[in-house]
Amino acid sequence: MLLNKARALEYMRRCEVDVLIATSPVNITYFTGYYCWLDPLFKDYMMVPGASSDLGQRYAVLPLDGEAALVVSPLFAVNAADLWVNDLHFFGGSGLDFSLDADVLPEPSQHLFDHLRAPIPNNTPTDALLTILKARGLSDARIGIEMEGLTPRARNELTRGLPNAQLKDSSNLIRLIRMVKSEEEIRRLARAAEISEIAAMEALALPGSRTADLVQHYRARIAQLGADFDHFAYGMYGMGIATEPAHVLGGDSVEYVDFGCRYHYYFSDSGTTLAQRALPPALEKRYAALQASMDAGKKLLRPDVKASAVQAAMQQALKEHEITESFPHGHGVGLEVRDYPIIVPDSGLRIRDGCVDVPADLPLEANMVVNLEAPLFLAGVGSLHIEETYLITANGYQPLVAQERSGVFIPAAVAG
Repeated sequence: MLLNKARALEYMRRCEVDVLIATSPVNITYFTGYYCWLDPLFKDYMMVPGASSDLGQRYAVLPLDGEAALVVSPLFAVNAADLWVNDLHFFGGSGLDFSLDADVLPEPSQHLFDHLRAPIPNNTPTDALLTILKARGLSDARIGIEMEGLTPRARNELTRGLPNAQLKDSSNLIRLIRMVKSEEEIRRLARAAEISEIAAMEALALPGSRTADLVQHYRARIAQLGADFDHFAYGMYGMGIATEPAHVLGGDSVEYVDFGCRYHYYFSDSGTTLAQRALPPALEKRYAALQASMDAGKKLLRPDVKASAVQAAMQQALKEHEITESFPHGHGVGLEVRDYPIIVPDSGLRIRDGCVDVPADLPLEANMVVNLEAPLFLAGVGSLHIEETYLITANGYQPLVAQERSGVFIPAAVAG
């Protein structure tokens, strides 16, 4: 199960919410494990010309008491055949032809077939959600719903259909739940990081100087290992971050590289410095400063330390090395490439919605998975980078996987 259910239920009790409803594709995946590649892409106008650009409305339902439920299009319900959530609700027509006698299917396919063959009483996904809530006695409940993924039409339908309910925005509440990872999430994040590390180190070791070759090898290798491509970015003469792969590294290039993949929906994000030569003294001195910055941040990776304190220590280490044009920081990683906490200076803002209202400068907690990164761009010269991923433990931190960042990466063909 991806969902950190114990944490979710604790937050629901604390916020006095009887049921929590996810509406965005990423949070529906988090609540239920359900994923369909089209859900984050398919907009209303793609089927009905002239309609809105809203995504198709879907729901996942997590009650404080009782089993979870999922509202899904019947044509894509096969993606839900092996979920831990069994209470599936469909809407509209099935789009399936039942005119021929079907063979007996293995479970759970037979159960799904029988469910799909039954009459579908709901015309819209919001009708299906209302059916769930009414059947559970939650028509007049305190409902936390992710408003950010709710279309205006669906919001109006819910307001009309639940006149006695309290509808409370839970968009940020769900982010706070997600930032502490479940055991399965940590497993997936570790595998994503491991795959990315294997592929990136192989790519960076390739002979030759075309970044297109590095990127293609990374893409192919992560695919072999069961992951999907997210990004492979690099510096160009120290002038910033590029993803266009037509760059050719010079014989004296020293550049930032940053790479990541997705494994079973979970992101990796890491980086290092690629050098086509040994670092000259000026760059070696600056790279040592980045290492000092990372070390200062790592020392504070433990529960109850504020995110801003970690960033401040990283920034102070650079300042002591007379580096001011760099922004060392960090962030959580999970179903999105950046989850909470965001390890930056205190913005003075608050994370609030209809359920929560807390300072945006979040304290670290055990079982968070976070990145620290320290880049430096030297315009016209080159760029340096260190980025690693850590698991926060009860007493401190540990590397999520082995990521060797004690020095720049120099391909063996160059070093030899």
